[in-house]
Amino acid sequence: MAEAVRRPTPINPSVRATADGDARSTMDNLTPAEIVAELDKYIIGQAEAKRAVAVALRNRYRRQLLPDEMRQEVQPKNILMIGPTGVGKTEIARRVAKIVDAPFLKVEATKFTEVGYVGRDVESIVRDLVEIAISMLHGQKLEQVKDEAARAAAQRLVDLLAEQLVEKKPARNGRKAAAEQAATDQADAAALHRQEAASERRLRRERKRLLQLLTDQALEDETVEIEIEADYDDYGPYDDFGEIGPEELHEAFQDFLDGYAPPRRPARRRVSVREARRILTQQEANRLVDFDAVVEAAVKRVEESAVVFLDEIDKTITGDGDFGADVSGAGVQRDLLPIVEGSVVMTRYGPVKTDHVLFIAAGAFHNTRPSDLIPELQGRFPIRVELSSLSEDDLYAILTEPQNALTKQYVALLATEGLELRFAEEGMREMARLATLVNARTEDIGARRLHTVIEKVLEEVSFDAPGHRGETVTIDRGFVGERVGEVAADDDLSNFIL
Repeated sequence: MAEAVRRPTPINPSVRATADGDARSTMDNLTPAEIVAELDKYIIGQAEAKRAVAVALRNRYRRQLLPDEMRQEVQPKNILMIGPTGVGKTEIARRVAKIVDAPFLKVEATKFTEVGYVGRDVESIVRDLVEIAISMLHGQKLEQVKDEAARAAAQRLVDLLAEQLVEKKPARNGRKAAAEQAATDQADAAALHRQEAASERRLRRERKRLLQLLTDQALEDETVEIEIEADYDDYGPYDDFGEIGPEELHEAFQDFLDGYAPPRRPARRRVSVREARRILTQQEANRLVDFDAVVEAAVKRVEESAVVFLDEIDKTITGDGDFGADVSGAGVQRDLLPIVEGSVVMTRYGPVKTDHVLFIAAGAFHNTRPSDLIPELQGRFPIRVELSSLSEDDLYAILTEPQNALTKQYVALLATEGLELRFAEEGMREMARLATLVNARTEDIGARRLHTVIEKVLEEVSFDAPGHRGETVTIDRGFVGERVGEVAADDDLSNFIL
């Protein structure tokens, strides 16, 4: 489960006015063709799946423009992706969610059990989505107020340093003692006023000097005493536990106890100025963000734009009825029905509707068919796309074309050691050929086979890279053949090594 975000003290309610509008802004100018073009930068082939996902996302944007009555009637068209592992099913869903800045959760259907069995229930999907959305939105809001928080933290740090430095300095010629005596006796108010004015002028000069030193980062290693605010979750008692699994029940019960526990006092610690600057900036940023508005906007974002990727949906199909080790497989499908169709799930932040969450299910369906799913669940995934296996040309394109291609990653990694790595076209062709060969002879794991092949090719180079700074290594056909060719040709070795 995503880590819950700590609730800061709300100060700036103006965040609420713009928080709920962020989910739409990213979609405004993205047509289906533009979504597909963005996906093409990272994923090779699978045009049918890309188009289906792009249309589904665009329909969600179109729905937002409808009148309220019609908008509630339009349901998302969930997608079922059918294809072997390693062909891009998960990557398509992940990249789409990132493009449209939507809360995204990837879960494996096999990790859930039906109600009554030990394990996670399917409603935890929605609770995890809410936590992810809050974390995303809270991080964005903190980034927006970063500069303002840094300025406020610097001012607080100057005040703390000035006060602590002035307290350490004794008054000249015993004037501080005289002032205290005058204040005690109430005999010389004018002298006391002069002393206070002089102390204030000295404090202002000290602040100005310290601010310049902080700006120049000349005090980073000095120590200062600050108050560390205690972490807390000010959510109050959890009024309705609903149908919550053991993990969520423990968390909810802890919230219940915290609601009655006395507030913890801030702790005072001496830390370096560098650390104090970071802590105070975080505290100020939390004060500038209205967490209640963040939660409200995050829940709305989940309800309107969240994407859930249900992987290995085919593994919930059992071929022996209600008997066997996977007795709860069909039960998981039945439990998924209300979540996918649309229901209300109780979370620690209140009820969340799943009517307009987009579900993308995927499975290899090697020994089963989509029609083996229970009929009710089949009807919840009206759009079905089949992803094809990757050819040798596809694997070569994966090594060369995407912005995050493996070859580009390894070039950047070894460049940090001062080693220049060059991939010749013939070398990449050979790696694609060997990966295709091994996939055909053993289990077809698609593009993931390239990870194994390229790692085997560069194993020695990566190990010795620190000792070859300034050198250039070219990965050509001969280089690849020496390290992988014999292994790929031997079925027994390729089974274990590749």
